[in-house]
This record gives sequence, structure tokens and C-alpha cells, in this order.
Amino acid sequence: REAEAFKEQGNAYYAKKDYNEAFNYYTKAIDICPNNASYYGNRAATLMMLGRFREALEDAQQSVRLDDSFVRGHLREGKCHLSLGNAMAASRCFQRVLELDHKNTQAQQELKNATTVLEYEKIAEVDFEKRDFRKVVFCMDRALEFAPACHRFKILKAECLALLGRYPEAQSVASDILRMDSTNADALYVRGLCLYYEDCIEKAVQFFVQALRMAPDHEKACLACRNAKALKAKKEDGNKAFKKGNYKLAYELYTEALGIDPNNIKTNAKLYCNRGTVNSKLRKLEEAIDDCTNAVKLDDTYVKAYLRRAQCYMDTEQYEDAVRDYEKVYQTEKTKEHKQLLKNAQVELKKSKRKDYYKILGVNKNASEDEIKKAYRKRALMHHPDRHSGASAEVQKEEEKKFKEVGEAFTILSDPKKKARYDSGQDLEEDGLNMGEFDPNNIFKAFFSGPGGFSFEASGPGNFFFQFG
Repeated sequence: REAEAFKEQGNAYYAKKDYNEAFNYYTKAIDICPNNASYYGNRAATLMMLGRFREALEDAQQSVRLDDSFVRGHLREGKCHLSLGNAMAASRCFQRVLELDHKNTQAQQELKNATTVLEYEKIAEVDFEKRDFRKVVFCMDRALEFAPACHRFKILKAECLALLGRYPEAQSVASDILRMDSTNADALYVRGLCLYYEDCIEKAVQFFVQALRMAPDHEKACLACRNAKALKAKKEDGNKAFKKGNYKLAYELYTEALGIDPNNIKTNAKLYCNRGTVNSKLRKLEEAIDDCTNAVKLDDTYVKAYLRRAQCYMDTEQYEDAVRDYEKVYQTEKTKEHKQLLKNAQVELKKSKRKDYYKILGVNKNASEDEIKKAYRKRALMHHPDRHSGASAEVQKEEEKKFKEVGEAFTILSDPKKKARYDSGQDLEEDGLNMGEFDPNNIFKAFFSGPGGFSFEASGPGNFFFQFG
């Protein structure tokens, strides 16, 4: 009678949703009468409401051990198994209920739920092997609707979130589990995995080591720990070789590091950028561009890789691509330095779309005044229309065009002010120089007349002689 009184008080508190008090009174009833199945069943229901499913499972199992025909006991045991993610055990419990009461609608529905969870588990297993991590997360979210206390499902979801680069979400799931169970090796592994993929390799190793202390046979933690240590060592060795100027060795070490773990996106992005820097030092500029492109494919926010690639584009005169990269950088980090780099690239792009007068004369951009004059003398004589008067109309037209361009080039590059404006990328037409009205013969005559000059006369089609002064 005393035990029954405690049970009734427990029921009253349960009805008020005061589950802690209900638990206390059911416990008092059990202490007085430890062989009553319904007392354990009631306490199991209370523990379930408190989210303490493992303890609830023990009470539910004890209730059906005491009375195998206790339908609610089997239902609660099944519900605990399902909540904890053991859908097979849950199915057996619900099937037992249906043996006792084949019309029990709750057992019928719960059996369907258990079957659904098993299906999601199977799909997730296949998709994990296929590396379709988004689908695995979807399946685990659906399974967790029926199994909210299943650490295994949560860990699998967290691991996939980490592999998808959704580190804050993965960390949150793992941290929730560790708050309840600080020795959970799987959760420790996921925490380490997030740090590892965020390029915090030293901290990651600490979590992997801790996970292995809790579970020495944890294969994933063991592999991740080994990869993390190898990656750290190779990257550091590559950096040392680079600082010493041993670029060939640095290239080899960065390449080896890139082969360690293709899933480590952030670290691999840095390794590609580092290797790109090595290639640029070796003047392998196209290879450097390829490496930087791989880096930004892995991490499209990686400013250093964009800057390195942009410089390589500048060095290979791919100015449009350089401008695009510098614009991306400046949008990300609006600094004076980045603004100036963008401006320089825009100037070079503008210059590249004009005629290259240095190229027309066949001199470099640092050519002296004498070198420019000599180059003009050579090219003007080479392309003078009179020299090609016996050629076809097509050839004559082409040589006349080249002769005009040589005159234009000399006009600009022989005038210090015009040359300075041309070199800075400014518009020459602002100086009133309209090349459309330009007469190259005037430049030619002016250049070859005067003291020390010589005259250039034709004695007939295609025949020439030079009369020196």
C-alpha cells in the first residue's frame, strides 16, 4: 500500500510534467517493492521524458523481465532502442507487442518508424562510400527525427559536415556529444578533423591523440593523425627549402605534401600557392598560374593565391586576367596597396591595346636615344615604299603600312614628353597628335637630311642608290 501511494504521487507529478519529482516517487515505490513491473515501466517513461534514454532502457528491460506480457514495457523498451539508434532491437520489441496485441496501432506505427530508420542507415552507408556527403547528412537528419539520442548518427552527420567544409556545424554537433560524454572517441575525432581541415594541424593532432587514448583501435583517428603529422612535416620541410633558395627541392616537397590527403582543402590550397611561388621563382610562369588556379578552386577566398596569379599574368602580359584577379582582391580587401596594383594592371591593359612602338622599332623599353635612332634608320630603310615598288600591290600596301608605323613609333619615342606619356599609358591624342593625318615621309626626310645625312633616290623601279653627304 505504501508503494502504491508513492506510485500515485509519482503519477500526479508526471501529469503535471514535473518529471524529476515523478522520478523520485517512482524510485521510492521501487525501493519498497522492487519486483513490480509497472513501477519500472513508469520510471522508464519518466526518464524518457527527461531525455535519459539509456537509463530508461534499463528500467524498461527490467519491467519486461519481471512480466513478459507487459505491453507498455515492451513498447517503452522499443522506443528507447529506437531513440538510441538501435532500430533492429526496436523492431523486435514492437513485433513482441504485436504478438501480445496484434491490433496495437502504436506498435504498428513504431515498427514502420524503425524500418524507415534502417533504410536511411543503409542509404547513408552506400552514399558515404560514394563520397556523397550531402546525401548522408540528409539521411542522418531524417533518421535523427526518430532517433534523437543516437550518438552514432550524430557523429556520422558531423563527420560529413566536416568533409563538406561546414566546420562550425560539425564542431557544434561534436561539442554537444562531448558535453554529455567527454570520453567519446568519435566526437574527439570529429573535433580534430575540423581543426585539421581548417589548417590548425597541431591542435588537430592533440584531439586525434586523445581519441586514440580512449579507443586505441580507432582507425579513422589513427589515419587522420598519421596524415596530419606527415602533412605538417612535408609542408615545413618545403618552407625551409624555399627559404634556403633550394627551389627544386621545395617543389618536390610541396608536390609530395599535395599527395597526402586530397580532402584537406585549406592546407592543399596553401600548398598549391606555395608551389606556384616556387614555379614563379623558377620562371615557369604558366605552371605557376596553373598552381594558383588550383589553389583558388579549393579556396575562392584565398587572397594570396589571387595576388600570386595576378603577378604571373602581369609577367606574361595577360593583362585582362591580371585586372580580373586584382579586382577580386580589391573587392575582398580594400587596401591602398591592392588599389595601386589594380591601377597598374589597368594601365598595362590599356597600353597593351595600343600599338607597341618599341616592338615596331625592335628595341626594348629601356632603349637609349641613340638606339631608337639607329632602330628607326634600319626599319625605315627596310620598309620604305620605293624599295618595294616592283613588288605586288598587296606587298606594297603592307610595306607602306609598316613604314608609316615605323614613323609613328619614332615620332613618339624620340620625343621625351610624348614617350613619357606613352610609357605611362596616357592617351596621346590628348596631345593633339592625330596619327590618322600623320605623314611618315616628312619624318623620313627630316631624319636623313642635314649634316652627316644622306639622300635616298630611286634610279628606276626597284633600283636604288644612296648618296651620302
